[in-house]
Amino acid sequence: MRVGMVATATGVVHHGPYCQRMTTATEFPQPVDAALMPRFGAIPTFMRLPCIEDPAQLDIALIGVPWDGGTTNRAGARHGPREIRNMSSLMRSTHHVSRISPYRLARCADMGDAPVNPINLMESLTIIERFYRPVHAAGCLPLSAGGDHLITLPIFRAIARERRVGMIHFDAHSDTWDRYFGDNRYTHGTPFRRAVEEGLLDPRRTVQIGIRGSLYGPGDMTFAEQSGMRVVYMEEFIRLGVEGTIAEARRVVGDGPTYVSFDVDGLDPAFAPGTGTPEIGGITTREAQAVLRGLQGLNLIGADVVEVAPPFDPSGSTALVAATLMFELLCLLADTVDRRRRTRGN
Repeated sequence: MRVGMVATATGVVHHGPYCQRMTTATEFPQPVDAALMPRFGAIPTFMRLPCIEDPAQLDIALIGVPWDGGTTNRAGARHGPREIRNMSSLMRSTHHVSRISPYRLARCADMGDAPVNPINLMESLTIIERFYRPVHAAGCLPLSAGGDHLITLPIFRAIARERRVGMIHFDAHSDTWDRYFGDNRYTHGTPFRRAVEEGLLDPRRTVQIGIRGSLYGPGDMTFAEQSGMRVVYMEEFIRLGVEGTIAEARRVVGDGPTYVSFDVDGLDPAFAPGTGTPEIGGITTREAQAVLRGLQGLNLIGADVVEVAPPFDPSGSTALVAATLMFELLCLLADTVDRRRRTRGN
């Protein structure tokens, strides 16, 4: 086999700059092997997977959304997906704790980037949603890299129209504010208020983990708390610990369809400085990984990692954190796909 190609169950898929169509729907794409092609070689894709355009041939689609038009202060998250792709070359194929090998359980590939308009917010919301609709229609689970947190709203519009979803949300901020700078209702601080109002997100099946930082005013958390969201402020996270937080998250979302959204500013900026709105006193990467691993077995329908702003972290460490969290989420989603397949088989 030539370097730059990857084995599948029935043959070979080129791993190059062009998106490829698989020859059959039964093939399981595999990452480029770092023992054959060094990590600094080949065209960067998420997890070094082939790029495949057709979601009908996939179980899990890794998608970039290079857009930060909802950012209210430090922009830069539009560059997140490209740098996360680069750092994801450091991921290997099997989880060292769960021993999940996602590429053996599910057909995974990089589907490329959703289209965006960097100078037109409302058009971007429309075209991002349009990109995700066929992904959902194909029964494919999206795993996305942002981009600012407003990108989750058009994703919800595409995947949650027929029923409200629950959410496990890691963040320093609730993102349930109403308006910014006058009557601007769509920013990275408002997506989950809009999602509740639009009937996409079930607030009583939503848990927010790691919330902290100063507020604009004493009523900032009123919507989240009165709508029924379970807000785990950072101080409570410390009291509950990892196991207690896992138990509470699982209790809140139950067995209904659940989305995981991870804003890297939920982490302490010592671990993720490259983000637009850092808040000290946050979750450690070790705690984040442990909580995510505790979500195995939930009814997951998708996930994202957002707010990576590479210009604020030239070292690339924030993008590495995001790529690692994406691998954690990929393992959870692959396990979900495998469990559903085995259930159907029975």
